[in-house]
Amino acid sequence: MLLYITLGTNNLAVAKRFYDAVMPCLGLVFRAEDADEIGYGPPTGRIRFWVTRPYDGKPASNGNGAMPAFEAANRAAVDAFYHAALAHGGTDEGAPGLRPFGPSFYAAYVRDPDGNKLSAVCETPEHPERPI
Repeated sequence: MLLYITLGTNNLAVAKRFYDAVMPCLGLVFRAEDADEIGYGPPTGRIRFWVTRPYDGKPASNGNGAMPAFEAANRAAVDAFYHAALAHGGTDEGAPGLRPFGPSFYAAYVRDPDGNKLSAVCETPEHPERPI
């Protein structure tokens, strides 16, 4: 298990508008801010996701092949994440839908305003069988 994830930004205000819109779709809320970073996490407990200006003072750049994938509670949350991202400066990298990574792997892919690639994934079957 990862302790936390950080992504770089060159414009913290733009990043905050974007992440304030998309993270609640996944049950994560804005929890911390200072001059160089913002943090999101569950309403209580550790902040698990940080967006920050790079510590070395150089411009932030996205990693080729790097992509945090966030767990979504259901397929509607994946859809909401995707649409919120596009409405708040993100770009499409793959509309919500089933992927070949498992029988119920439902995911959407976007890039944030800095070009960082993100995914929201739900692996719960759309209509799980209910015990009788």
